[in-house]
Amino acid sequence: MTEIDFVVTWVDGSDPEWQRERLSYKDPEVIRSEQEGNTDDGANRYRDWGLLKYWFRAVEKNAPWVRKVHFITWGHLPDFLNKNAPRLNIVRHGDYIPKEYMPTYSSHPIELHMHRIKGLTEQFVYFNDDMFLNSIVKPTDFFRKDKPCYEAVEACIAADDINEIYPHIMLNNMCVINHRFNKRSVIKKHPFRWFNPVYGAGMIRNICLAPWGYFQNIMNRHLPVPLLRSTMERVWEQEYETLHKTSLNKFRSITDINQYLFRYFDIMEGNFVPKKQNGLAYHITSTDTSALEKDIIKGKHSMICVNDTASLEDVDTAEKNVQRAFEMRYPEKSSFEI
Repeated sequence: MTEIDFVVTWVDGSDPEWQRERLSYKDPEVIRSEQEGNTDDGANRYRDWGLLKYWFRAVEKNAPWVRKVHFITWGHLPDFLNKNAPRLNIVRHGDYIPKEYMPTYSSHPIELHMHRIKGLTEQFVYFNDDMFLNSIVKPTDFFRKDKPCYEAVEACIAADDINEIYPHIMLNNMCVINHRFNKRSVIKKHPFRWFNPVYGAGMIRNICLAPWGYFQNIMNRHLPVPLLRSTMERVWEQEYETLHKTSLNKFRSITDINQYLFRYFDIMEGNFVPKKQNGLAYHITSTDTSALEKDIIKGKHSMICVNDTASLEDVDTAEKNVQRAFEMRYPEKSSFEI
């Protein structure tokens, strides 16, 4: 069996030293840019819900086959972590991100350089720390025939808030894709990868958007992403200037692209296996987390995301609700804990 690693990023937003360092880079220009809605640096980007130990417990229970977990951190470590765990590799930003881009407080440079992690396998799965395995998964849920499993489903870029930078980033990604690839040629070369019943309603989206001569967007699920190290290296070779400019930004910016671009390249080149993910992202906007709690306890979806949002006011109550559900589902310590 081909070896597969997991990569997970984490930040402790309550760390005073990290806070001081981050604020030291917020010059008046950055602050003014934030006020104009050109950066994305809200508190919800850095809040820690105390769920990380359950991430490791879920991995150990649901993916015992994983070779190694590469734990990316600014430098701080959670108190529970067993630093000597056999399958753990602690990776600090400075261990793999080139010095010219350091330090950074944007997830984009942190993600764009993951292929540089020493000892990383060719096939790996990337997680944000709010993405959890929630039932048994197999390597074939992520890779088949040495190719990543993806949904090649077109979508439109949704934008309903002038201060939200995410649509800008999606547009930037698609500018790169449409510059590099001809939509009609891509689909003609691999039609079954686009018009595939496994996508369900997603195939209807592709049919409806087929007349357009350019790709509008590719549907993105906020769930773990299988990636190939070699694809990341190749995209860096082809799009160095674009990736370089994003890596120079210390905070998220409307000029950025993100790690979705690597997946898009494999999709455009037909270097993937069509598969619909059994996962759901929960965007927490209130203390009513009952649907999420039920999913955690029952394991309805094999992958879930507990996404913090800026509109959530009573964070403490929501945190306690979700923590209680995870403790019920995963009460036993993992080998990654002291």
